[in-house]
Parts: sequence; C-alpha cells; structure tokens
Amino acid sequence: MNMNKVEKIIEALSIHTDPESINVLTEVGTNSAIDRVRELTSRALVRKNVHDSLSVVISNQGKGINDLSTVVAMTTINELLSLEDKTEAMTILEDTVNNHSEEEVRDNARSVKALMALS
Repeated sequence: MNMNKVEKIIEALSIHTDPESINVLTEVGTNSAIDRVRELTSRALVRKNVHDSLSVVISNQGKGINDLSTVVAMTTINELLSLEDKTEAMTILEDTVNNHSEEEVRDNARSVKALMALS
C-alpha cells in the first residue's frame, strides 16, 4: 500500500464538506488493520469538528480514543486537546460519560473530558 497516496486521500476527505466523507472515513479508515491509517483517519475526523465525526472517535468502542493502539488513541486525544472550539467535543464526551453502555468507553471519555477541561 502506498502510504503517500493514502495520506492524500484521507487529507482530501478531511476537508471535503460532503457529510458522506465522514461515512467513508469511518467505514474504511477506522476499520483498517494498519495503525497509521487509523491514526490519520482519527485525526481527520477530529479536525472536521462536527457532531457525527467527533462521535465516531469519542463514543465508538475500538475507534479513536478507544482504539487498542495507544498511538491511535493518543493521537486522537492530542487532536481533541488542540481543537480551538471544544464545545461539540465536550458535549459528546459528557453524553458518552452519562449514557454509554460500556464502562471502558465511559472511563476513557471521562479521562479525556478532564484533560480537555484543563487545556
């Protein structure tokens, strides 16, 4: 797989305004067996900074902050911390802490929410 081409495709999807770009990133990128692809995808989804993209990386088990790869999870957390407008991310974190059925996902969201409150 040519990672340069993959990076360019993910970058293009990250700036694309069509809401379907979120679905493509979610279906293809977050399900990749390659950590680097999931890392780039999580970063792209956070940078979109809209409800649907942030929900994927915050509330979905095995994706974003809940990825089994610490590199992917930490990249996602760092991207969330670097957002200029954290409003939507904080709302989704709060909803995840209060309503998600998986304890591990709730715990991760609680930790990231505390970090974001300090940043």
